[in-house]
Amino acid sequence: MDRREIAAVLAYIGRLDPRTIRTDAGEARDQIAQWHELLSDVPMATGHGWDAREAIRAHVLDSPYPILPVDVARKWRAYRRDRLERHTDPTPSADPDDEAAWRTELLATRHAVAAGVSAPATHRQLTHGGSHPDIAARLSAVGSCVPPAVRAELARFRPMRAAREAAVAAGQVDALGVGCEWCHAAEGQPCRTRRVSPGGRARGNAPRTTPHPTRVDLAAAELARRTAA
Repeated sequence: MDRREIAAVLAYIGRLDPRTIRTDAGEARDQIAQWHELLSDVPMATGHGWDAREAIRAHVLDSPYPILPVDVARKWRAYRRDRLERHTDPTPSADPDDEAAWRTELLATRHAVAAGVSAPATHRQLTHGGSHPDIAARLSAVGSCVPPAVRAELARFRPMRAAREAAVAAGQVDALGVGCEWCHAAEGQPCRTRRVSPGGRARGNAPRTTPHPTRVDLAAAELARRTAA
């Protein structure tokens, strides 16, 4: 955005949040200069989903704090990352033996997608809308997409998963099915033993072979709740 677009953006913000309005001419110039420094490479809008005004409006609705230029810049960077993650590089039309031309065309395509000028190329994505008609019958026969013989072979390579499956098969509680409130381990991750130095700093964060008792109790309560429901 150039300075005129920045001024228009600040005027739009002032209508939504009067706290950001600068009545002094010097303060207004400094505000425009600050926003332009951080948003000079951010477009006002693109033809593929980005609009700085929509990002500003969302911030005003979601946050009690006045919007800053970095808030818009971060939303733009998140938009760029999302587009590049969904982009599949099409084969360049340049001669593959001409490495410089091949690379130039490839980078130009990526830059266009990141800047919102072009839509992500998704021609390599799976587009089939349904599964094979035999899939449901096969899953009902074996009970899982992984056959029992294959699961038994894999057990020695993933002991934690095998222990969880054995516990569920035996009617016991799967403690790793919930997060741990003691060590803050995420669901599916093992609990960790944390040692703290006298100064309050962490000295160790080794994974435990058994979950914390509070996690087992929490998993049992969750299982009882689901069973009652």
